Amino acid sequence: MASCATTTKDAGLGARTLECVIDEKGQEGPSSASGYRGTGNYYMVFETREGQATSRYRLEVTRQQWQRFQEGQRVKITLNNNILVDIRAND
Repeated sequence: MASCATTTKDAGLGARTLECVIDEKGQEGPSSASGYRGTGNYYMVFETREGQATSRYRLEVTRQQWQRFQEGQRVKITLNNNILVDIRAND
């Protein structure tokens, strides 16, 4: 049985708030595999600076969030374990 001597902490764990720009919005069609004919999933791509790097997050959003926020808009997003919890306008 092999063991790993070093462990790395996932930077995405825990709650954090990021200042971002909405880079892209999109919608995926409904899955026909399940037989359910829904409206599909909405997503946004958020771009932010983390240290010296530029990070992009493609996250599922609600239809209301998708309609409320526009591409190019500055927002603050709250993530918990890399799951979107909240989006607010960054005025």
